[in-house]
Amino acid sequence: MTLMQERTVCLERQDVELLFAALKTRGYLLAGPMVRDSAIVYDLLDNVDELPAGWGDEQEAGRYRLKRRDDQALFGYNLGPHSWKKFLTPARQRLWQGIKKTAGGFETVPDSETAPRYAFIGVRACELAAIHVQDRVFMEGTFQDPLYAARRADNFIVAVNCAQAGKTCFCASMNTGPRAGSGFDLALTEILEPGHHYFVVETGSIKGAEVLAALPTRPAGSAALAAAQAATDQALAHMGRSLDTSDIKEMMYRNYTNARWAELEKRCLACGNCTMVCPTCFCSKVEDVTDLTGDHAERWRSWDSCFSLDFSYIHGGCMRQSIRSRYRQWLNHKMATWFDQFATSGCVGCGRCISWCPVGIDLTAEVQAIRDSEKEQDDG
Repeated sequence: MTLMQERTVCLERQDVELLFAALKTRGYLLAGPMVRDSAIVYDLLDNVDELPAGWGDEQEAGRYRLKRRDDQALFGYNLGPHSWKKFLTPARQRLWQGIKKTAGGFETVPDSETAPRYAFIGVRACELAAIHVQDRVFMEGTFQDPLYAARRADNFIVAVNCAQAGKTCFCASMNTGPRAGSGFDLALTEILEPGHHYFVVETGSIKGAEVLAALPTRPAGSAALAAAQAATDQALAHMGRSLDTSDIKEMMYRNYTNARWAELEKRCLACGNCTMVCPTCFCSKVEDVTDLTGDHAERWRSWDSCFSLDFSYIHGGCMRQSIRSRYRQWLNHKMATWFDQFATSGCVGCGRCISWCPVGIDLTAEVQAIRDSEKEQDDG
């Protein structure tokens, strides 16, 4: 018996509710996918019936549509507009509050909110990679963000290996998917056979093994392991995009003045959609607010975007006045300077920025166009 077989079992579809119950019993809040507002979004779950059974999606540059599947797959979609940063770094978060003392001065009031213990259900491999990237940003540098660290401290992650890929997916190019390799507590591969719907479950931690021990499982035989491998192979075969990452950091640095940035400026709306849906973008702004009496003050952090004009504002004005400079900042950060800051790419190949760009700008196509322009210059 191989190590993978020792760590892998099968869980029947009807017993997924028992997995939910086991996690609730251990004090976790369940967060995962559901259908709402014509999209598959992430929110708190109460039971397995809230999962998007029978729903898939169609995605292309500037296009996202839900579609009905001809089966009852629970995880038969690719990715929606939400990522797990919604829970780990909320879009708006209070940093501190204070009150004016009667005797004069100002007293900081401790925030009484305790960090929730989340169990994330349905985390894709590229999303696992994105969480690990944000771990580096918020916890592994010189300074640690205590709010992120508190929310990240005791997560339980139920990953789902992809059995399909969208037309905007390119995780294979970034070595982040479609199969989860590490960083999870349990990893599921959904198998739908005539008259049989089950999951091949791999254990990734002691916590995962303890939860799995409470469930009615059976050993995964060679047929189940082969079916799980076939599902991953199918996702690889249908990967919608690809990206040449060879020499990418140096290539981006060499092309800071490339004419392609001016072409992009004609299309980009600077709306910030790409940064909002990106699972690794972390730009934020901080605002102080007071009540009408001036006796109570709060400091709040909220998501921002390097595409907004005010984001680069300093005492002398905005540093990045043009849209081309803002798009260049974003793409260079993802593909080049992120390596210098965090020793990893800022892109995990999820393709959300392509699907949710209202004018259909394709990151993979733009990087390739810059690369091709170098070849044209060399040929010339």
